[in-house]
Amino acid sequence: MRPRVIPSATVAFPAPDPGLAAALLRGEVDPSGLFAEARRLRDEGKGRVVTFSRKVFVPLTTLCRDRCGYCTFAAAPEAGGRYLEPEEALALAAAGRALGCTEALLTMGDRPEARWPAAREFLARQGCGSTVEYAATVARRIVEEAALFPHANPGIMDEGVVASLRPWCPSMGLMLESVSPRLMQPGEAHHGSPDKDPGRRLATLRAMAARRVPATTGVLVGIGETAEELAESLFVLAALAAETGAVQEVIVQNFRAKAGTPMGERPEPAPEYLARVVAVARWVLGPGMNLQVPPNLTDRFEAYLEAGVNDWGGVSPLTPDWVNPEAPWPRIEELRARTEAAGFRLVPRLPVYPEYLTAEWVDPGLLPRLRASANDAGYALDPLREPST
Repeated sequence: MRPRVIPSATVAFPAPDPGLAAALLRGEVDPSGLFAEARRLRDEGKGRVVTFSRKVFVPLTTLCRDRCGYCTFAAAPEAGGRYLEPEEALALAAAGRALGCTEALLTMGDRPEARWPAAREFLARQGCGSTVEYAATVARRIVEEAALFPHANPGIMDEGVVASLRPWCPSMGLMLESVSPRLMQPGEAHHGSPDKDPGRRLATLRAMAARRVPATTGVLVGIGETAEELAESLFVLAALAAETGAVQEVIVQNFRAKAGTPMGERPEPAPEYLARVVAVARWVLGPGMNLQVPPNLTDRFEAYLEAGVNDWGGVSPLTPDWVNPEAPWPRIEELRARTEAAGFRLVPRLPVYPEYLTAEWVDPGLLPRLRASANDAGYALDPLREPST
């Protein structure tokens, strides 16, 4: 059966609908009208500006209590899992600052102290009762001593934890990944990972919203979800964004198979399929959302500009992508050249998007620092050019 065609030249594309979204994802509807609508919406809301954040990746701890089927970031203590010492984290931040970075991405496993005695021992030596308390301590020092702005990915949090991080972390992130609890069943991607429960993750995003923290979230594509589950995840994020105003960015990230993991032999989503997911995401999320695809996970990443993205996320001139170490970042000059060749202007941003650079969304102690690092449009000031190597 040939895919059904929705014309876009003379007929308005339909309003977002979960059933139609799933049909588009399954390839049952010709996607040409969808892509045209995605581009129209992106241009309406974001124009021809594409952003990125010049960052340094700080893997605060690679210990984690979860056992996701696709992860190589987390490791047991005997396999090298550990915490960075404060001075190690600060040295990374300072080196990033010297290369023009404005963001320190603090990534950590979820509640490793609940599983590993080594985690509890390290935290006790630091005078901290939890990993998130340690993250707040390191984030404060990064702001005060390295003059970078931490974007924290601490995992599941309640409002109290969010509040403890907010004075030092102008933005925070938590990938929803999928709204489907089915993926927590035996044999699925999130089995053995209590912190991947979608209800708990949505509650954390609501805690960020309640404490007025700009939140980054998104979906992970290719981990065993159905088209209906993926569509539902996007509609849930759209509803959360509309209700709270706190979702500053949605990431559409493709699963990458990693040797030695339970999902190491799973097929990866094809770039053509991921582009269709991106276009559906733009259609569902609307013109105002900042929509990102990581540029290091696809060779021809500029193709996603045709699907409605307006952001490449954090790109580091210094550190690898510790979550996907097999996928090096593009050089920033290459990112600029390929983005501009596609007809867009590449602009560096802070961890907080310009529309969130306000007293409502940023702690009063941080807001003057952020504004001093931003131009009149709210984007990052005069970053250094990437040095030659």
